[in-house]
Amino acid sequence: MASVSHARRMGKYFLLLDNLLVILGFFVVMPLISIRFVDELGWAASIVGLALGLRQLTQQGLGLFGGSLADRFGAKPLIVIGMLLRALGFASLALADSPWILIASCVLSGLGGMLFDPPRSALIIKFTTPQERGRFISLMMVQDSAGAVLGALLGSWLLSYNFQWVCWTAAALFCLAALCNALLLPAYRLSLRRLPMRVGMHEVLQDRRFVWFVLTLSGYFVLGVQVMLMLPILVKEMAGSAQAVGWMYMLDSAIALSLLYPLARWS
Repeated sequence: MASVSHARRMGKYFLLLDNLLVILGFFVVMPLISIRFVDELGWAASIVGLALGLRQLTQQGLGLFGGSLADRFGAKPLIVIGMLLRALGFASLALADSPWILIASCVLSGLGGMLFDPPRSALIIKFTTPQERGRFISLMMVQDSAGAVLGALLGSWLLSYNFQWVCWTAAALFCLAALCNALLLPAYRLSLRRLPMRVGMHEVLQDRRFVWFVLTLSGYFVLGVQVMLMLPILVKEMAGSAQAVGWMYMLDSAIALSLLYPLARWS
C-alpha cells in the first residue's frame, strides 16, 4: 500500500513538471501568432484564424482517436511521439512564409496534441484518488495560468529580437518535455485489456450525457480561438508593445490564483 501511495505521489510531481513544460512551450508562441502574421506581416485575419481553428479542431476533434491509441499502445509512446510532433510543428512556424505552411504547421501541432493530451489526462486519473482529484486538477489549472504568464512574457521578449527565436524556444521546450517523459515516465498501460478502437469509440459515443457535455464545450473552444487570435493584436495596439500580451495573461493568472482554487475546493 505504501508503494502505491509513493508511486502516486511521485506521479503527481511528474505531472506538474510535465504540465509546466507543456504550458510554457504552448504560450511562448501561440498568443503571438496573430501578432506576427496579422499585425506585422499584414496577412488576412481569416487565414490566421483558420490555421488556429484547424489546430484546435485537430487536437480536440480527433482526441478520441488519440485516447484509443493510448489504450492500445500505452501512454508513454503516444506522449513522446506527440510532443515531438508538436515540437516539429512549432519549429516549422519559423519557416512559415505562406499561408499553407502556417496551416500545415498548426495542423501538425494539433496532431501532436491529439496524441499526447488524452493519455496525459488519463494519467491524472491513474495518479489521484477520487477524493483528491478535483483539488489536483484545480492546482494544475492554477499552474496553467501561471505558466501562461511566464510563457507569454518570454515569447513577447523573444519577439522583440526575432520570431524565429520564439518558435525555436517553444520547440525546444516540447523536446525537453518529450525527453522527460521518455526517461522518467514508466511504461504505464491505461487499459486493463486491449480493445479494438471501434469498440472503445462505441462505448464513449453510447454515453449520451458525456457526448452532450463535449458538444457544449464547442462554444468554449470557439471562444478560445477568438481570444488567441484577436486579443493579442488589440492589446498590442493599445499598449504599443507585444510585451503587454504577457500582462494580459497575468490578469488571467491573478483571477485564477485568487478565485479558481478556492472555488474548486468549496464546490
